[in-house]
Amino acid sequence: MSCVLAFDLGGTSFRAGLVDETGAMVAVRSIPSTAGQTAEADPEIWWRGLSELCSALADAAPTAFTTTKSIAISAFTRTQVFLDGTGRSTHPALLWHDSRAESVVDDLRAACPPGHPEAARLNGYHPAARLLWLKRSAPAAFAATTRVVEPKDWLNFRLTGTLSGDSVSLARLDAGRSLLAATGISESMVPVLRDPASIVGHVVAGLPGALSRLAGCPVVAMANDTWAAVAGLGALQAGVAYNISGTTEVFGLVAEHASTAEGLLDVVWGPSLHQLGGPGLNGADTVAWILDLLGRRGDVTHALDALLAEPRFEAPLLFLPYLQGERVPFWDPNLRGAFVGLHRRHQAVDFVRAVMEGVAFLNRIVLERAEAGAGLRAREIRIGGGGAASAVWCQIKADILNRPVVAPAVDEPGLLGAAIVARTASGIYPTLAAAQAALVRPGRRHSPDPALRTHYDGLYAEFRRAHDAISPVSRRLAIWAADRR
Repeated sequence: MSCVLAFDLGGTSFRAGLVDETGAMVAVRSIPSTAGQTAEADPEIWWRGLSELCSALADAAPTAFTTTKSIAISAFTRTQVFLDGTGRSTHPALLWHDSRAESVVDDLRAACPPGHPEAARLNGYHPAARLLWLKRSAPAAFAATTRVVEPKDWLNFRLTGTLSGDSVSLARLDAGRSLLAATGISESMVPVLRDPASIVGHVVAGLPGALSRLAGCPVVAMANDTWAAVAGLGALQAGVAYNISGTTEVFGLVAEHASTAEGLLDVVWGPSLHQLGGPGLNGADTVAWILDLLGRRGDVTHALDALLAEPRFEAPLLFLPYLQGERVPFWDPNLRGAFVGLHRRHQAVDFVRAVMEGVAFLNRIVLERAEAGAGLRAREIRIGGGGAASAVWCQIKADILNRPVVAPAVDEPGLLGAAIVARTASGIYPTLAAAQAALVRPGRRHSPDPALRTHYDGLYAEFRRAHDAISPVSRRLAIWAADRR
């Protein structure tokens, strides 16, 4: 037996697993992650977490641990780790939902060269905006910064001593090199970029704890957690849509050609593969919020589907799921959430289902824009993340999106995806497609209910109208609150 040591750093948990040559999880361990709760973080927390998880796996499966042939780390993206020339952090990492850089976006747009490919994508979440914000708000930290990388790149550096990024996760920064120069920021901030399925380097000697037993082990460049999970779902192939339903939703369509659509990101995901879609700011965290508010938080892991089976009040309830603003497809940090259609007889089940439907309606906007932009219809949607565990939510999405929704046969598609990439990088499989075909096994399949088509088409139309009507008000309220701080 030989294993891949795979890591997946997410917004609510940091997970690690030993994955054997069949794709089976020999052992899995996890620790909490608070990244989804804060705007910035000390990267050292992630290094300590990686060391802790490595030791836990070595204790749980000592024999399998000794067979580790490669290491692959995926992590959340749209997060900047700022490093000096020695690889030390110069400022807390800015996490994906930090919107403080919105204050410099107008200046960034004014400096943007005419016809620049990133012009339509400039917002408070763009890495160029984050760098300009750092330059103005923390000049000493900015002056010491020589490289900007993603969280998994920093962890790879700590393991190998080699600092680099990958062409998928840093696509926006790579495309924005000339934009950086236009704002007086050196293009050298962008690290060397590698193919995700390539070897960065090998684990150095002298690391603490169980990591010391991995000296000389190859470390794979990898990409962000979405890309890894899509590979683990077997959705890294043209004509398939994906939905990573985690702390936040990530939704997109994979095609064989580049395309554009309003509010969506087109990123090269492999040889002749492009994804059109991207990350939102709502998802399981939105569901956790409403359950907390209703005093039903235990339902997230125990009885959510049972709660949703309770009878609903006949009057529909709509929810606009913008609790922290929104990224794809609106890129507006000042959007705010709203319930529409409230009635005295609405109960807990109505609120929870409305939240889950609201997330699915937003998915439908992304799907429709992606299909129109790419000129193809998704034949199915592969779903992963914690949301995939809810059969009711998967069925809601199938009914609203009018596409089959396929859940994975494994509980950890992100870890499986990392193993798929590692075994491709090691030459065991000639391509990522071949590795997916060999190691991915689809699980539950949720087909759309034809009887609900008219119902959900009508509600979707009302959702769009509610968005158009309420968004201007929510933006004014958000600005009003900011002005009074």
